[in-house]
Amino acid sequence: MNRTHTNGELRRSDEGKYVTLCGWVAKRRNLGSIVFIDLRDRYGITQITFDEKMTDMIKDVRNEYVIEVSGTVAIKEVPNPKLPTGEIEVRADKFTLINEAKTTPMIIADETDALEDIRLKYRYLDLRRNPIKDKLLLRDKVTSIFRNYLHDLNFIEVETPILSKSTPEGARDYLVPSRLYHGRFYALPQSPQIYKQLLMIGGIDRYFQIARCFRDEDLRSDRQPEFTQIDIEMSFADEEDIFAVVEGAMKAVFSETKGIKLGSFDRISYHDAIKYYGSDKPDMRFDMKLNDLNELFTKTAFTVFQNVLSNSGIIKGMVVKNAADRFSRKDIDHLTDTAKIYGAKALAYLKYDGQVFSGSLAKVLSDEEKSGLINTLALGANDLVLIIADEYGVASTSLGALRLKVAKDLDLIDRNSYKFAWVTDFPMYEYSKEEDRYVACHHPFTSPREEDIDKLLSDKAHCLSRAYDLVLNGYELLSGSVRIHDSKVQAKVFEALGLSDEEAKAKFGFFLEAFEYGAPPHLGVGIGLERLIMILSDTDNIKDVVAFPKTASAMCLMSEAPNVVDDKQLSDLGIACRKEELK
Repeated sequence: MNRTHTNGELRRSDEGKYVTLCGWVAKRRNLGSIVFIDLRDRYGITQITFDEKMTDMIKDVRNEYVIEVSGTVAIKEVPNPKLPTGEIEVRADKFTLINEAKTTPMIIADETDALEDIRLKYRYLDLRRNPIKDKLLLRDKVTSIFRNYLHDLNFIEVETPILSKSTPEGARDYLVPSRLYHGRFYALPQSPQIYKQLLMIGGIDRYFQIARCFRDEDLRSDRQPEFTQIDIEMSFADEEDIFAVVEGAMKAVFSETKGIKLGSFDRISYHDAIKYYGSDKPDMRFDMKLNDLNELFTKTAFTVFQNVLSNSGIIKGMVVKNAADRFSRKDIDHLTDTAKIYGAKALAYLKYDGQVFSGSLAKVLSDEEKSGLINTLALGANDLVLIIADEYGVASTSLGALRLKVAKDLDLIDRNSYKFAWVTDFPMYEYSKEEDRYVACHHPFTSPREEDIDKLLSDKAHCLSRAYDLVLNGYELLSGSVRIHDSKVQAKVFEALGLSDEEAKAKFGFFLEAFEYGAPPHLGVGIGLERLIMILSDTDNIKDVVAFPKTASAMCLMSEAPNVVDDKQLSDLGIACRKEELK
């Protein structure tokens, strides 16, 4: 076998060359004395022409057969402008059948009618399609850009262990039983968090890794049980340094992959993100901010609003400009259903025609309150006002979800725009109703603000951290923080989280000991590679950018993992399974 060119390489300037090509049969057209075959590989498609002397040799060749052909490059009489190779064809004089193929269970073409389950079961066939292949090529290019960019800034790539110790980092660990130590387990890393901090203590002041991470959590369209993180950590630096590194990398990525020159990145505090957008990952490609309306209704006679305000709740509103006529009562009911998913008890609405209001609140609000709404919200004719009155978190989150839904329904989002924003000043703790205690909002190694250290134990609700996220078009693209490097501060944080000295030592003993030998100030980020590729390739399904993804139920339909193992393997590991628990 002596392939001389790929199937995406030949051009008009190659006329007359004698070439050998290999690939899969993408299409066959039989015109009697002449047969045309479109030959495909990952680089593209080249048309192969077989004259009447060759037709008998290829009479049994079908789609997806693997073949080798040799022949002379010629100019087509009728070019195909849709293909980069569309001006030429190869007139074959030699043919070798490399491998036959059964009829495929799905159409191998850019447009396929195959259901997702079929595409995942036969993923190796799906990979032959350009929409999937191109995303993998983009992924490869992005990782190369990051590597080159970070190497130029003196970062070095270090691999950290996959078999690690189970530590509480927010999600459930995937556990790996030990054959040598029965009853003991390794854990697959949720992130390289502890190891990259140990690298900083070890004097590796600028580290990065294209790291595999594993989290046993419920899946969704932008989440997989195993994923890739571009992990970066720096010593002797602060937030401005890491922001500059990340922004520079993103600008390089967008310039080299999209030809887009990014401008400055916005910054917004966590408090303002929730207040104005109802989300800590706000999509800022469109306006439609949320408004706090408590002051307008301090003297309201409307019982529902009275009850919310007396219970320290909030009344929040959102204006959909010049769109009231696009929402029927049925549409409002659909919006109400969405709001209830996020905990809201009800959704109130008003339509304003420039003079009078209609809608569910029109008869219960006073003239003064209506005038206040017109002035505060700068209402104009045909505006729609959506209002939720509830506890602060519920009202903000549910109205934020409606903001996104309305924008998508009305096509208000420019899908060709990219809006970055740093979200800063996250709470140090968040209250967990399920556990009836405060838990770490980020992770227990996140540094508090200097001015809040004295409040770590006494005023948890008002402590802010030095954590930050980078948001892009409504997705959390990365999460990071300044790390605690002072063992006394670390001990305070553990105490605030309810961890005794013994528990902290049992969970993080080796890690905490390292801090006794001189820890530098350090900080870092973990960038979600799959989410970045999703946005760059304009898909909202993370499975499209993973070579061999899992389903929403964490199954691999192709390999049938997870699977049952035999009793001997379990015995070697000191494990027994109750048969009734096997699924």
